[in-house]
Amino acid sequence: MSNQELVVLGRTNEAGACCPGLLTAPLDEGQAVDLAKVFKALGDPVRLRLRSMIASRAGGEVCVCDPTPAFDLSQPTISHHLKLLRQAGLIECERRGTWVYYWLLPEMTDRLAGILTRPAGEPK
Repeated sequence: MSNQELVVLGRTNEAGACCPGLLTAPLDEGQAVDLAKVFKALGDPVRLRLRSMIASRAGGEVCVCDPTPAFDLSQPTISHHLKLLRQAGLIECERRGTWVYYWLLPEMTDRLAGILTRPAGEPK
């Protein structure tokens, strides 16, 4: 991820500056483009289901072979959706032998929630 993407998602950049949440300051064009990539990854029902399957799995990870039977899609298509979630920073993976295992990055979920949450004490 670029420094701009890190700032948009509530992380601090190399200078230590942190961006405000989405509801406290307007996004510039670059921030909007970067944040839209994350929301675009979440904007597909298959990817939402995959992310949910990973998050709710005992042990917190799934093999690429596990979710395929739940969908009327080929394994390469499932892998493509997982790749898009990974590129958006929502999940991570590791190859173990011939299989790839995926797990949720909860800090990204927390950052997205923080971006969308109204600051405490703000009027409705």
